[in-house]
Amino acid sequence: MKEASIPVSVNILEKEYRIACAPNHKESLMDSAALLNEKMQEIRSAGKVIGSDRIAVMAALNLAHDLLEQQQQTTDNSQLEQQILQLRKKVDLVVNESKQMEL
Repeated sequence: MKEASIPVSVNILEKEYRIACAPNHKESLMDSAALLNEKMQEIRSAGKVIGSDRIAVMAALNLAHDLLEQQQQTTDNSQLEQQILQLRKKVDLVVNESKQMEL
């Protein structure tokens, strides 16, 4: 059974938005809104972008860029782990062969 949505108020650039979300997602929504507000405040404070719609687009692009970099790093780490695992297997084979030759 699907949970009923609850209204949650968030403030972004001094504007209040009411958003419906599942009760178990409220904290995550609040954290997301706080992060977005922080990024938008940083962009507005820099003074290079004017207009809340443009600030929102720049913040979204920055957050998307950060997400893609993190995903790429995760992929790189996964590939590195696979290479380490393959090297361990090779080392284990060599060690086992060496032990057998000693016997």
